Amino acid sequence: MPTGTPWFTGVVVSIFAAMLSTAAVGAFSQGLAHVNVFLAVVVNVIAVAGLAPTVWRWRAVPIWRWVVYGAVVGIPLGWVAALA
Repeated sequence: MPTGTPWFTGVVVSIFAAMLSTAAVGAFSQGLAHVNVFLAVVVNVIAVAGLAPTVWRWRAVPIWRWVVYGAVVGIPLGWVAALA
């Protein structure tokens, strides 16, 4: 049984997680921005600040680290997509 890092599978999982989190954060931000822009910013900051400690701990777990890497890239991309 190989003990190396599964780079191909991990990168694919990271890309999928990044795309999923980008779409979710972008849609959520745009939906809230139609109600109130200040509310959208505040809710996004609270959500990320609340999830960050838990998600950051998951990066030590071999399988979940790839999802964490994708989410770390996807969340800022979602914010940029919401601004565009």
